Amino acid sequence: MLQKDSLLEWRSIFSNVMLGLEIRHIKTKENENYAIDLLKKYGLYEFKDKYPSQLSGGMRQRVALIRTLAVKPKILLLDEAFSALDYQTRMMVTNDIYQILREERITAIIVTHDISESISMSDKVIVLTKRPARVKKVYNIDFGIQSRTPINCRKSPKFSEYFDSLWKELDVHA
Repeated sequence: MLQKDSLLEWRSIFSNVMLGLEIRHIKTKENENYAIDLLKKYGLYEFKDKYPSQLSGGMRQRVALIRTLAVKPKILLLDEAFSALDYQTRMMVTNDIYQILREERITAIIVTHDISESISMSDKVIVLTKRPARVKKVYNIDFGIQSRTPINCRKSPKFSEYFDSLWKELDVHA
């Protein structure tokens, strides 16, 4: 899942969700029903006949995620998936997507330059060196919060500790 949702403007939301299944030649009734269930489960079913231009940026990102989940991946790569969104939408969408990934039990690798996003969304943060990239340090993120969400994590006192450690690790000179 990329920065831009890459929804096809001339296809309905449902048709966009079906795209991955069509491309992979796995558009079966079972997979179609799974996609419909995902749309229902995550509040987008009533928009299935709408077009991307009729949705908010956050809704478009959720459609892109559902399109990706419809092919039942074992692992998901999110490459700066929220960077095109304004701050408030980004906060809500990261919360939504975090919940979806947890509920669907999908492992995700999130590539981001946003330290706060990496801390609040992840169980583990891997800091890379400059090119050629190598693993510099691995942080295991544990907030000890029962009902963990990205928004709850940002409220935790541990959040600023993780942030400060990661910031120092990046060795950014301002």
